[in-house]
Amino acid sequence: MTIEGAAAERRSTALVIAPVRSRKLAKVPFVELSEGRLQGVVSSGSDVERVYVSSVTAGDHGLSCNTNNNRPCGGLSGGSHPCGHLRALADAAVAQYGLDRVARYLKAVLPDGADDLWSGLHTTTAPNRAAEVFAGFLRHLAYLEVPPATDPLPDLHWFPAAGAVR
Repeated sequence: MTIEGAAAERRSTALVIAPVRSRKLAKVPFVELSEGRLQGVVSSGSDVERVYVSSVTAGDHGLSCNTNNNRPCGGLSGGSHPCGHLRALADAAVAQYGLDRVARYLKAVLPDGADDLWSGLHTTTAPNRAAEVFAGFLRHLAYLEVPPATDPLPDLHWFPAAGAVR
C-alpha cells in the first residue's frame, strides 16, 4: 500500500473512480449502480420536458421504465423486452463503469467474449421504482445549485476532500 493510499484510508472520503470512457450526458444525464439496481434518467427524444426513469434490478434483471410523470414507457413491450431508454441506460452504465463491473453488479453471466450486457440478462418485469430513482436524480441536481464553499456539507461527506478526478 502506498503512503497516499494509507492516508486516503484515514480520511472519511471515498475514492472517485474515473469513467471507463467518456459518455454524452445529454442523452443519459444520470446513471448509477445503487439500491440493487442499475438505474438512471434518460432524456426523451421527442419532448424536452419529459425524461424516462429506467432501471434494471440485480439478480432477476427486472425492467422498469416510466416517464417522470409516472406513465409507463410505450416501448417496454410486455415489460420484459428492453426499450430504447433501457438500452441507452445500459450503454451509459457500461461507458461509465465498464461492462464487467455492471454485469457483476447485476449478477449477469455473460457468454465468453460477449461485448453486450443484454446477452447475459434474462429479463422480467420489475415493480415501478421511478419515484425513488427520480428523487435521487433531483437530490443530485440540487447540489449543482450549492454555492462553492470550503465549509463541509454533511450530505457530501463521502466526496474526496482533496484533488479532482480527471
